[in-house]
Amino acid sequence: MSSPDLSLLRQRQIAWSRRTFLGKSAQAIGTLALGSLLAPRLLSATSAAPQAADGRWRGVLGAPHFLPRAKRIIQLSMAGGPSHMETFDPKPRLNALHGQPFPESFTRGQQLAQLQHERGGLRARGTSVGFTRCGLSGQMISDLLPYTQRIADDLCIVRSMHTEQINHDPAHAFMNAGSIIKGRPSFGSWMLYGLGAEADNLPGYVVLMSNGPGNDQPVSARQWSAGFLPSKFQGVQFQSKGTPVHYVGNPDGVCQSMQRQLIDELAELNGYCAERTLDTEIQTRVAQYELAFKMQTSVPDLADLSRESQATLDLYGVKQPGDGSFASNCLLARRMIERGVRFVQLYHRGWDHHSEIDKNLPIACRHVDQASAGLVQDLKQRGLLEDTLVIWGGEFGRTPMGQGTGRDHHINAFSVWMAGGGIRPGLTWGSTDELGYRYLEDGQQMHVHDLHATLLAAFGVDHERLIYRYQGRDFRLTDVHGKVARGILV
Repeated sequence: MSSPDLSLLRQRQIAWSRRTFLGKSAQAIGTLALGSLLAPRLLSATSAAPQAADGRWRGVLGAPHFLPRAKRIIQLSMAGGPSHMETFDPKPRLNALHGQPFPESFTRGQQLAQLQHERGGLRARGTSVGFTRCGLSGQMISDLLPYTQRIADDLCIVRSMHTEQINHDPAHAFMNAGSIIKGRPSFGSWMLYGLGAEADNLPGYVVLMSNGPGNDQPVSARQWSAGFLPSKFQGVQFQSKGTPVHYVGNPDGVCQSMQRQLIDELAELNGYCAERTLDTEIQTRVAQYELAFKMQTSVPDLADLSRESQATLDLYGVKQPGDGSFASNCLLARRMIERGVRFVQLYHRGWDHHSEIDKNLPIACRHVDQASAGLVQDLKQRGLLEDTLVIWGGEFGRTPMGQGTGRDHHINAFSVWMAGGGIRPGLTWGSTDELGYRYLEDGQQMHVHDLHATLLAAFGVDHERLIYRYQGRDFRLTDVHGKVARGILV
């Protein structure tokens, strides 16, 4: 082929490329235009919402769907799965069957964790723990929880909880995100995304961890992940001992004004980048730099418990402020919600009692009983309980059958309690069968999806309308499930 022929071929390739580009661009623009007419919400920025002049996130909803009773939440997560038969759901019939073969009619075809291979077959395991009818409401609470007994009239005890995941990590994920699929947002992230937070100098969603007397199952950071939501909605783990946030102070030779100048320069550079891309994470980065700068002042003040009275420390059972205990974390949680944090989650490990439950369960209860009750009392006397929702419970329950000297994981029944924030006090909701094996379908059963729907309702949020579109599908915390338990709401 001659040189002129090569030149002509090159010209045609260029022309074809231009025609293809223009043609496909026109088609794409037409598709976008049609899409904007048919479904304008699909083209809107899902994470767009009113923001204050200071850049604080106001929540995608702008305002709740209906009148909210709760403004903030403290979740006390008992990692490992407390036994409901020894805490909030007494079973005299189970005690009568102690050591005898467990009725096969209860377990036939049911999912169990490890008990299929229990030597000698499945046997009922009763308990020697006593229960007391407490307060004017007469709620039955274990004698292992004497401080919780004192606040019985402030509690709504749900006995009919059930879940779908029988192992710890997926069960935590299901309790947090309503799904075991990685990449789904946690409950706290949904709350922050939907409603925003009042604090502009602390994260809107904070996680604290404390250890129990043993049997401490690990808790992975994915439990407070934002999933497919922008990363600014993920939980931030604070350290329980010492300074809650690493490197919160300036290094030697760096003053506050120099740090301010650095943050401003970074924001300007990131702003140039944001103008050229559609990556929402750039704005997240800018906001997080600004938040980190503000936290250099707010975090030391938050962690300074010297202003707390001795009476307050005694109420929670704090021996040494900032010692990493559950009691110290509960006190920190109260200080956080006072400063505008929307969601505080406290994990306390030490409830995985496969063996020696008679020895280890009382110790686990002593670790959390006084501080849990003290938190509710402290919030109440400060006028904060009315719009602060507190929830206590694990990721699942324990079997009414024995596993050696302990109990195995159980998904068909467990108990939680709630207080404040629009939850009806002095109420026992739901029931289990006479052996504590399964929830009763009496209209008061509560699946994890139902719990999430009910908690959102306390915040004035319709769980079917808090939605994020991702990869062509609308997602929500409760997926396609969830029924609000109206009977426990004030």
